[in-house]
Amino acid sequence: MKRKASAVWTGNLKDGKGALTTESKTLSDTQYSFSTRFENGVGTNPEELIAAAHAGCCFSMDLSARLEKAALGPKRIDTEATLTLEKTDPGFTITTIQLAVKVELEDRDEQKFNEAVAAAKAGCPVSKVLNADISVTATLA
Repeated sequence: MKRKASAVWTGNLKDGKGALTTESKTLSDTQYSFSTRFENGVGTNPEELIAAAHAGCCFSMDLSARLEKAALGPKRIDTEATLTLEKTDPGFTITTIQLAVKVELEDRDEQKFNEAVAAAKAGCPVSKVLNADISVTATLA
């Protein structure tokens, strides 16, 4: 499987503008800029997109599969990812991602639930690619 996205940037760093487009067209000329990344401008930024990918398409889906395999009957998984970007010696670095997940299950088994959460944290592809400290706070609804 391969997925594509493209970016166009015009201008200098501070005053320039960019647009992102994904193959699926979910993002289509979506605005990004210095102000959307480091200030409060309108548009998106890489860190927001990574947090969304980690919370949704990766961790939540992976956890759902593991909960189903453990026969816990996942009904609803709400995941929020908080990504921290810090200025470090080599430049800016994504240092941490905190995942907060609330899960509603048909069958409550805390041990199996905790095992599935730990496995999803370690096993989802976005977790594997990130060089950041990843933590998960998981609660049963």
